[in-house]
Amino acid sequence: MTNETEPGHLLRNMLLFGRLLRSLGVNITPTQILDLVEGLDHLKIRKREDFKNGARTILISKHEHISLFDRAFDLFWQARDQGALLDLDMRVLVPPQQTEKKKILEIAPASDEEKDLPDRESDEPLIDTVYTYSAREILKQKDFADLSPEEMHEIKLLIQSMNWQLEQRRTRRKTADSRGVYLDMRRTFRGNLHFGGEPLKLAWKSRKLKRRPLVVISDISGSMERYSRVLLKFIYAISNGLDHVESFVFSTRLTRVTRQLRGRDIDSALDEAIAAIHDWAGGTRIGEALKTFNYQWGRRVLGQGAIVIVISDGWDRGDPQLLSHELNRLQLSCQRLIWLNPLLGAENYEPLTRGIQAALPFIDDFLPIHNLSSLEQLGSLLERLGEHKPTRHQHAEIQ
Repeated sequence: MTNETEPGHLLRNMLLFGRLLRSLGVNITPTQILDLVEGLDHLKIRKREDFKNGARTILISKHEHISLFDRAFDLFWQARDQGALLDLDMRVLVPPQQTEKKKILEIAPASDEEKDLPDRESDEPLIDTVYTYSAREILKQKDFADLSPEEMHEIKLLIQSMNWQLEQRRTRRKTADSRGVYLDMRRTFRGNLHFGGEPLKLAWKSRKLKRRPLVVISDISGSMERYSRVLLKFIYAISNGLDHVESFVFSTRLTRVTRQLRGRDIDSALDEAIAAIHDWAGGTRIGEALKTFNYQWGRRVLGQGAIVIVISDGWDRGDPQLLSHELNRLQLSCQRLIWLNPLLGAENYEPLTRGIQAALPFIDDFLPIHNLSSLEQLGSLLERLGEHKPTRHQHAEIQ
C-alpha cells in the first residue's frame, strides 16, 4: 500500500484509481468512489486483501471486469515514489483483443490480375457502409451504463427518431363507417327521405378508436444513477411522440415532470426536469412513492384504460408490504402494469431483491430496459397490447 502519512494521500490515490478504471473501460461513478470512502470505516485497510475485496465489491458490477480490476489493483496499489502514478503505462492491463476487429475493416491487397483491370466508374466504399451498419447494431446492444459521451449522443438521436405507437381502445362513442357493424338509424332515415321513408339504403357505424393514456413512473435513486439520464431521454421521447403521457420520477418522494418534459428542445427540457427534482440519486422508497401516486394522482391520470410503466431496479429501503399493497391497488386501477428493470438485461440476473420479490405477483409484464434493443422490444409490446386485460391472479382486497 502507498504511504498514508500525508493528509489526503489515500483519498487522492483512490480518485486516481477510479480514473484508471474508467480509462480501461470500467464505468466508475463518483457515487461509487464516495461509497468506497465511507466503506473504509468498516474495512481493515492495513490488510491488503480486505481492502481489495471491499473495493471490488463496491466498484465492479460485471463479471468480465473482475480480472481487469485485479490486475489494475495489483499494479496501482504498491509502494512507489510520489508522482510515479502518473507515469504508469496502463496499456499492459488491456488484453490484445482489438486486432481482430481491425482486420475485418481492412481491405485485402489486390492480386496482380486485379491490378491490371480498369477502375470501375462507380467504386462505392462498400466496406464503410457495412462498418457503419455494424457499428450501429453493436451500439444498439450496448448497455446504457457503458456508453461513452459520444455514444450517449448517438443513442439520444436514435431514441428521438423512434416511432412510438400505442394500442388503441374502443370507446363507447360511434362514428360513421360503411364497414361498421352497428346500424345508424338516424342517418338511415335521413338518407331515405327522398324514397318516401322506405329504408332502401342502410347507414352503418362503428366504435371510435382512441389511444390509451400512458403513465411512466421512473426510479432516479442512487442505484439507478447509471441509467437515470438516458431514461429521462426515453421519457422525453415517448412524451413528445404520444398524446396523453404523464411522467413521474421518484427517489425518496414522487415528483411530477410532465410539464418539464413537454418542451420542444430536449436539452432544455431535461435541464428543467432535473431542476425540479430535489432528491436526485437519493434513497429508494418505492412503496411510499406509489402510495403518493395512488392517492394524489391515480384518479386524475388513470382513467380511460391507462397503461402504467414503472422503471426501477427494485432496490428498496421501504416496507415491502407497503409496496405490495400499493402495487395491488395500482394494478387494479390500470389496464396493464409494465415493470422495466435495467438489471434484467444481465445474463446472470436473478430477481432476489425484496422490492422485486414484493412486486412480481402484481406485474403484467417484466422486461429489461438496458439498451436500445430493449426499447424496441418495449415499442413492439405497446403496439400489440390486447383489447382486454391479461389474466391476473386474485389478490387481497384493498382496504
